[in-house]
Amino acid sequence: METPASPPSPPHSHTEPNQQNEEARGPRLREIPLRLLVPNLITVLAICAGLTGIRLAFEGRYELAVAMVLLAAFLDGIDGRVARLLKATSKFGVQMDSLADIINFGVAPALVSYAFLLDQAHSMGWIAALLYAIAAGLRLARFNVMEDRNIKADWQSEFFVGVPAPMGAMLVLLPVYLGFLGLEATPIFVYASVAYTLLIGYLLVSRLPVWSGKSSRIRRDLMLPIMLAVVLYVALLMSYTWQVLSTTVVAYLLVLPFSARAWHRRYGTITIEDDSTHV
Repeated sequence: METPASPPSPPHSHTEPNQQNEEARGPRLREIPLRLLVPNLITVLAICAGLTGIRLAFEGRYELAVAMVLLAAFLDGIDGRVARLLKATSKFGVQMDSLADIINFGVAPALVSYAFLLDQAHSMGWIAALLYAIAAGLRLARFNVMEDRNIKADWQSEFFVGVPAPMGAMLVLLPVYLGFLGLEATPIFVYASVAYTLLIGYLLVSRLPVWSGKSSRIRRDLMLPIMLAVVLYVALLMSYTWQVLSTTVVAYLLVLPFSARAWHRRYGTITIEDDSTHV
């Protein structure tokens, strides 16, 4: 008598138990070096400083508000350099930096200026603040598009297209510095400040060639004098903050025509008309 055949055994699974457990838990979180977080933390601190400056302005603590905006601009200016130094650049960091830029160089200085002075011009003051903030956003968008291009023009190592946004934030606060120095908020001063705010917004989005200094070289024998000059400038800035900031802004504005003249001598035009700027 034949023994009935036993049912066929199921095919052997090649998946190990440990592998099954890992699949059940889902994808593992990838660990990243701590150094990759440092630039993003600086960017977050910059955003916090800019937003705190806005709050302080609406609380009437204007000097602290300006100090926080300038601190935000400083932190926002070094985060990219720190990222490159630590080899910690990332697409996430680039997006965070763009967000911080529009807050710290556009929204914060516009609102601080409005709370301190421009609100006395009522709707005109608010329109000026809005247009400046929008101009800063457009300036940053144009800069990001130009930076993303694989082939860059030679002049991009020497000139900016329009006043850079960090400098724009410092420039637009000039009426506030003058107010701290005791200049009375007369109607003439208020409406002149409205016009000045619009002018700075225009300079941000203009195609005016602005010397960047990126490709400049310094002779060895000038290193020590320049270092001493920087130390002197910082010492004066700490002691006579609003006077030094006002002088710096005026000096920067006076240099702009010479920058355009240097461009004209080299390229024969008054503004930058390269195709890469039409964005």
